[in-house]
Amino acid sequence: MAAADNNIIIRFIELIGRAVEAFGRILISFTEELGRVTILLTSALKQIILPPFEVKNTFKQTIEVGVKSMPVVLITALFTGMVLALQSYTGFKRFNAEIMVGTVVALSLTRELGPVLTGLIVAGRAGAAMAAELGTMRVTEQIDALETLATNPVKYLVVPRFVAGVIALPSLTVIADFIGIIGGYFVTVGLLGANSSVYWKRTWDYLEISDIYNGLIKSCFFGASIAIISCYKGFYTQGGAEGVGKATTGAVVVSSMTILISDYFLSAWLFK
Repeated sequence: MAAADNNIIIRFIELIGRAVEAFGRILISFTEELGRVTILLTSALKQIILPPFEVKNTFKQTIEVGVKSMPVVLITALFTGMVLALQSYTGFKRFNAEIMVGTVVALSLTRELGPVLTGLIVAGRAGAAMAAELGTMRVTEQIDALETLATNPVKYLVVPRFVAGVIALPSLTVIADFIGIIGGYFVTVGLLGANSSVYWKRTWDYLEISDIYNGLIKSCFFGASIAIISCYKGFYTQGGAEGVGKATTGAVVVSSMTILISDYFLSAWLFK
């Protein structure tokens, strides 16, 4: 019995040791990744203020991130506003509070749904494209060729995408907020027969300018996060075509998780 008990204790200790070792490896890997992202972000911020300025390339990336993402953002915002109005009207009708539907739609979109949904869409579309493009350049040694030609790859590749993300996402968020409110109006007034004047009056009575610009602050942070994470995943890609696929998937997953997690802390800070 004593020998059996000792074996159980030894196995338990070994199991604990393996768990601690696995956790340590994950922690070290996370720390290394965070350090590399921080170094890349610091380098990008430094290169933004140093000439020459990649205006043409930045404009091109802004079109890629902003303009080409607009159709998906518009459709998402429209139907988000519509379903939000439908659900709010159905719920508020139980308490005779249908007049507050416009307020709920406007506040929900400007504070949360507009920035978050726009960020997730851009992460899935533009973020994946950034990681795939830079990852392909890395595995085909095009980035190494830029360094050989005395061209700073961070300045040429990362900075335009970073600036484009910071500019494009707030712009898309403003459009998404407006379209979402219009979608809510269409359902509330056009389909459910609510009063049009009451919808707009309640919307503007309770919507404050701080709700809008705090949402835009969120979207700026989300745009910067998407750009730097996607560029990092692509910039440090290894393993050929398989590595490019992993980098693309990682960029979307990490960017989306960053948006959802940071949204809480930004909301707690901005909307006190």
